[in-house]
Amino acid sequence: MCGIAGIVAVDGLDQHAPSRALRMRDVITHRGPDEAGLHCDTHAALAHRRLSIVDLSSGQQPLSNEDGTVWVIFNGEIYNHGEVRKELEAHGHVYRTRSDTETIVHAYEQWGEECVHRFRGMFAFAIWDAPKRRLLLVRDRLGIKPLYWTRTPDALLFGSEIKAILASGLVEPQANQAVLPEVLSTRYTSGSDTMFQGIHKLLPGHLLVFEGGAITTRQYWDLPGRGEQGAGVAAHRSGPHSGQPSALPPDFVGQFRALLEESVRLRLMADVPLGMFLSGGIDSSAIGALMARMIDRPLQTFSVAFKDRAFNELGYARQVATAIGAVSHEIVIDDQDFFGALPKLVWHEDEPIAHTSSVPLYFVSALARQHVTVVLTGEGSDELLAGYGKYPRVAWNWRAGTVYERMMPVAVRSSIARAVIPILPAKLARYARRSFLAMDRTPEAMFFDNFASIRLADQQRLLAPALRAAATREAAYGSSLGYFNAPNGSSTLLDRLLYADIKTYLIELLMKQDQMSMAASIESRVPFLDHKLVEFAATLPDEWKLNGWTTKRVLRESMKGLLPETILNRPKMGFPVPFANWTRGGWNGVAREVLLDRRSRERGLIDPQAVDRLLTDHAAGRTEGGDRIWSLLNLELWHRTFIDQEGIQTLPHAHSVAEIGSAAAA
Repeated sequence: MCGIAGIVAVDGLDQHAPSRALRMRDVITHRGPDEAGLHCDTHAALAHRRLSIVDLSSGQQPLSNEDGTVWVIFNGEIYNHGEVRKELEAHGHVYRTRSDTETIVHAYEQWGEECVHRFRGMFAFAIWDAPKRRLLLVRDRLGIKPLYWTRTPDALLFGSEIKAILASGLVEPQANQAVLPEVLSTRYTSGSDTMFQGIHKLLPGHLLVFEGGAITTRQYWDLPGRGEQGAGVAAHRSGPHSGQPSALPPDFVGQFRALLEESVRLRLMADVPLGMFLSGGIDSSAIGALMARMIDRPLQTFSVAFKDRAFNELGYARQVATAIGAVSHEIVIDDQDFFGALPKLVWHEDEPIAHTSSVPLYFVSALARQHVTVVLTGEGSDELLAGYGKYPRVAWNWRAGTVYERMMPVAVRSSIARAVIPILPAKLARYARRSFLAMDRTPEAMFFDNFASIRLADQQRLLAPALRAAATREAAYGSSLGYFNAPNGSSTLLDRLLYADIKTYLIELLMKQDQMSMAASIESRVPFLDHKLVEFAATLPDEWKLNGWTTKRVLRESMKGLLPETILNRPKMGFPVPFANWTRGGWNGVAREVLLDRRSRERGLIDPQAVDRLLTDHAAGRTEGGDRIWSLLNLELWHRTFIDQEGIQTLPHAHSVAEIGSAAAA
C-alpha cells in the first residue's frame, strides 16, 4: 500500500510544479515511509510514497513502460498480476521487475482503459500517457482504496488523501456547507462531493480521463442484479413470502466457502509478514480461521478493547485465537488514550470522523505495525450478507407499516403519534418513536433518518437558524435514496437496502479502515470484498442472507465445524465504544469548551443554546446524546484543523465529575 499524488497541466507545468508535487507527496509520508519517488515532464508531475510489500528490491514508483512514454503510480495490490503478466508477456511485453505495478502499465499499453477489467484486487492508480497528454485515474470496484481530485483553471490535481491536494498550495480549503445535512445525518457524503468545496472523490468502480483540458468520468463496474444471476441460484430461490425458508443447498454453501477461501489465499500475496485484526465476531473469526490453515506458521492476531469491562470483548477474540492456534496480541485503551489521539486522527481522516470505532482501530493498527506490515480484516461482510440488526428492523417496520397504513386513516395515525406515544413509559416511547407508529413508510424515514447520527428533527434544533432550512430530506438523503431506488435490477426490499449501503455506508467504513491503518503505516486487506465473491453474494436469495432475525446465514453455514458454536451464533455487537459514558462525566466539559467557545460561536454553524441543553441533558442522563455530541465535536475539530488551517488540535484536559455537576446546577 502506498500514497500517490500528482499535477497535470493543460498548457505545461510551471517552474514550481516539482516542489509542489514533493509537498503533496511528503505530507502523506505515513502512507509510504519506505521509499519516495517523483517523475516530472513538461506537463505532468507524478509523486509516490511507498510501503514496500511486494518486490521489495525493484518495485519503485513512478514506473514506466519499456520506452518511458507511459508512467504509472499505484496504491493497492493486484492479486492476480501473475496471471495477467503471463498473458502480457505472450503479447511481447518485457518486464523489468516482479511488481504488480508494472503489470498495470503494460496492461494499459495492451488494452487501454479497459485493462481495469483484468485486475482482481484493491487499487487506486494514475496513468500518464505522455504522447497523448492523457491522464487516467482509476479506483477499484468497491472503493477499498481512496482517490481524490480537483480542477484548477489550468490543471488537474489528485491524491490518495485530500491533504495532499491542499499541500500543493494551489487550492484554498473552503467548507462545503451544502453537504452538511447529509454529513450530520449519515456521517458521509454519498456522491462525489467532499466536505471541501471543489474537491471530489473518484467514486468506486469509476475511472476519470483528463485530456485536452476536458474531464470525463464513467462507471466501469456495478453489482450484478438478480436478472444477471446464474441459473443454479435462480432455480433454488425461494420467494420472500414463501413461508419457511428452503433448506440451504449444500452446493451453494460450498460455492461461498470456496470463493471466500480463494479470496483469503489471494490476499496472502506479500514479501513481508502478515497478520489479522481479530474482534471475536464471526467475520474476522472466519477470515482468521481460514488464514490460519493456509500459512506455515502460527497466525499473528491483533485485538483492541477498553478498560471499561462493559466495553471489553477480548474474551471472544481469545477464544477464537485459541481455537485456531494463533498468537494473539492485545491492547487496552482508556478515555485518555482515546481523546488524546482524536485530534491527530481528524487530521488523518481529512473529513470529520464518522465513527468512534476509528480511534481504537488506529491503536490496534499501531500495535500490529510492531509485528507485521499487512493485516487481513473482516470488513464488508455485513453489507454483503445483511449483518446489521437494522436490516430485520427495517423489514419488520416496513411490513407492519404497510398493514398499519391500510387499517388506520392518516388522522388516526397522526393522533396516536402525537397523543399516545408521549405518555408511554420512557423506554417504550423511545422504541415507538423509531417504529412504524411514528414514521412514514418511506426509506428516508425508516432506513436513513431512523439510523442517522443526527436526525433531521434534531438538526432543526441544533443548527444555527440560518442553516435550518437546508436540513431537508432531499439534502440529507436524496443521493442515498437514488441508490435505494436503482439497485441494478433487484426488486426486494433487502436487495435495495444492501445495494444502498454498499454504495454509501460501506465506502465510509473502508475509508476509516484505510486511513486509520495507513496512519500507522500498515496495509489492511479485505477478503470479503473480492469482487468475485461480492458478485456471487449479490445474486443470493434474501433468505440466504437474512433468515428471520438470523443474519449472514450463508456465512454461518459455511463456517460450521471451523469455528466454535459460541462464535457462530453470537449476535452482532459492532464495536462498542464508551464515548457516551465518557461525555456524561469529565469529558462533557471538554466537549463544552470546544463546541461553545468563541471560535465555534462565531463560525455560525450551531445554535449555542441548543447545544448547551444537549450537553447538560446528556450529562444528567435525560437524553442519549452521544452520537450528536460526537458528530458536532468532530465537525468543529475538522474546521479548526483544515478550514482555519490551524493544524492538529490539542484537546483540553477533562474536568472532574464534581465540576460538571456544579456547572449543570449553576
